[in-house]
Amino acid sequence: MTTMTEAEASVREFKMPDVGEGLTEAEILKWYVQPGDTVTDGQVVCEVETAKAAVELPIPYDGVVHELRFPEGTTVAVGTSIIAVAVGGGAAAPEETPAAPVQQEAKPAARTPVLVGYGVSTSATKRRPRKGQEVPAQETPAAAAAVQAELNGHAPTPASPPRPLAKPPVRKLAKDLGVDLATVTASGPDGVITREDVHAAVTPVTPPEVQPTQPPATPAIPVTAVPTTTYDTARETRVPVKGVRKATAAAMVGSAFSAPHVTEFVTVDVTRTMKLVEELKRSDAYGMQGLRINPLLLIAKALLVAVKRNPDINASWDEAAQEIVLKHYVNLGIAAATPRGLIVPNIKDAHAKTLPQLAESLSELVSTAREGKTSPAAMQGGTVTITNVGVFGIDTGTPILNPGESAILAVGTIKLQPWVHKGKVKPRQVTTLALSFDHRLVDGELGSKVLADVAAILEQPKRLITWG
Repeated sequence: MTTMTEAEASVREFKMPDVGEGLTEAEILKWYVQPGDTVTDGQVVCEVETAKAAVELPIPYDGVVHELRFPEGTTVAVGTSIIAVAVGGGAAAPEETPAAPVQQEAKPAARTPVLVGYGVSTSATKRRPRKGQEVPAQETPAAAAAVQAELNGHAPTPASPPRPLAKPPVRKLAKDLGVDLATVTASGPDGVITREDVHAAVTPVTPPEVQPTQPPATPAIPVTAVPTTTYDTARETRVPVKGVRKATAAAMVGSAFSAPHVTEFVTVDVTRTMKLVEELKRSDAYGMQGLRINPLLLIAKALLVAVKRNPDINASWDEAAQEIVLKHYVNLGIAAATPRGLIVPNIKDAHAKTLPQLAESLSELVSTAREGKTSPAAMQGGTVTITNVGVFGIDTGTPILNPGESAILAVGTIKLQPWVHKGKVKPRQVTTLALSFDHRLVDGELGSKVLADVAAILEQPKRLITWG
């Protein structure tokens, strides 16, 4: 009986994992290894950018890099092999080897341990395949029955057609559009139906025009092909929209056209807030030694206090169930500008943090975002957000809600302005706050109360020390 050599059995394929919930693709930003390099279990081999963040991928086994399947800059679908590694000391194997003939009395091969989400099991169990695993055709029950019937000299019994391969989000899309997946032509790896396949099935096909039975009296004039659009590369630069920027654009468009936005404004004297910032930097009495203290910290704490006083502002709209979901926790989002675009990581359970703890979490969040190391999990589950446009010298703006959130606070630049203080016009530190909210969830009264609360706290910020 013909068997595979040890070398042929030693090449392992590492597939693009789903590094965030619901992601379908990622772009390879950088390879840290090359063919011939030795890798160990847990070693980072590449950095990829998803629609949410840049993520480093570790290899799940030891071996020698056999081949990099894609160059840097390529967008690869989840579940597609991106690197081949020779493991177990064998030399690199060819891409394909002749299949061994099937024998009736052959014993099943020993099972090779596999990592969850990569590779497949060779056992004959009927366990449901895990996410990312593929069931070879010869191991399906229908194929096994056909082989057994052929060996016994009987004609195989016709089997029901196999279930089309598609990810749950694609199945939901097909259901919403009324598309039968059995009629869709798959273009994804290993016969997986993609979103594009479903949309293509929905697009009506224009029937061909009926050609006349008689040829025209005059010869047809040759049609010159329309040239593709060109542009002057010396005067224009085209930048592909992908990764974080593409996801941000889609999220903002969806939010702007699904949630009715209302924005309110208030101008605040924050002179005392600025004095408190300087006091916290100099004093060791508040447990803030070594922490980064800035106005954003006190504004964030003021918003958390206002949310605690007005908990109905911390909610989301469930369109499917037609319900308002009140949150008993606050995951405070902080909009951060990075080289890859705007991202909004959030501080988990910010409502339960003291002022020093909030300062530590805020500093860590900003540093991680600037380094481009924010994880997808850090950008999920936000409830309310702060965007600080004042750092760019802007007075204020009308921010767009993050999907799934009910409110976002924009903070303008803080600058000296003439202000009436204790009956006299004096130069004071002043800023303008803008609160956008979802009018399905938040009416004008509630939105006004929250914004007024934040303003009042920033005018008398010493209370924040008492509140922690």
